[in-house]
Amino acid sequence: MGTVRRIAPPADGIAIGRAADSYLATLGGAEQASTRRVYGRILRTVAGEFGRDTAPDEISAERFAEWFGQQWGERAPSTWNVSLDAVRSAAAYWQRQGWLAADPSRLLVRRKPRPDRSRALDRAEVEQLLTREDIGLRERTLWRMLYETAARSAEVLRLDVGDLDMPNRKARVRRKGGAVDVIVWQTGTARLLPRLLKGRTSGPVFVTERKARVQLPAADLDPSGRARLSYQQAEALFSAASGGATLHQLRHSALTHDAEDGTGTPMLMARSGHTSVRSLAGYARVSAEALQRHQAERDPARRR
Repeated sequence: MGTVRRIAPPADGIAIGRAADSYLATLGGAEQASTRRVYGRILRTVAGEFGRDTAPDEISAERFAEWFGQQWGERAPSTWNVSLDAVRSAAAYWQRQGWLAADPSRLLVRRKPRPDRSRALDRAEVEQLLTREDIGLRERTLWRMLYETAARSAEVLRLDVGDLDMPNRKARVRRKGGAVDVIVWQTGTARLLPRLLKGRTSGPVFVTERKARVQLPAADLDPSGRARLSYQQAEALFSAASGGATLHQLRHSALTHDAEDGTGTPMLMARSGHTSVRSLAGYARVSAEALQRHQAERDPARRR
């Protein structure tokens, strides 16, 4: 039997489609752009399943839990959690507006992330990726900057040319949560950036190869009409070149390698933008490569 969908909006309240749009409009700050994009995608999926013209209160907790499990049950705990966070954040807003009596996700619980002790790439892998001559200049610059600064991918992709302080090898970024901070790079990035920009003085640092085909905000276009490079495209290109690794692993690798070299906690937190040692701990974990080196250097047989 097919799904029955409401044709006309409910007369006694707002429909999911408009309710979702109203909630997303509250995430209007520049620092919330990433959250708005991710939550918007999730809420559109919910509206597509239950019908944009369905009232939020018409969705039972039992039916929602069953569908949610089918939709995201096989995904990573982090994906499950962010999807649940999107629904719960929207539902809380709808309840404050009087559009919803009870959260349809109330039967669901957040999942504990699975520990991953092997996310850092070893130094040889990183060096091989950063020096590949068959990779375009844009990607080599982006990857090098991500590794040298240990910044989040979204922070670097949001950079505009005006944010860069090229002589001092630093840039202003907006961290997760909205705080304005500074990232600093090294010689590798400093040599590549001028070649990438080719004299550009405005617009996004990392842009697409062709002009945008759809209308975009002026802030996301360079003077020639090319659009800001999206996270999805940047991630896909890195994954293809690295055999399945993620851009986030460059950040993870940088912090792990720093910790292995003896960099102290205050400097690691300044590099990463973390505001708690607990959050940093997952990154500053000794890699298998360093553990092997440690054991080899202390092997009694080696000293005979």
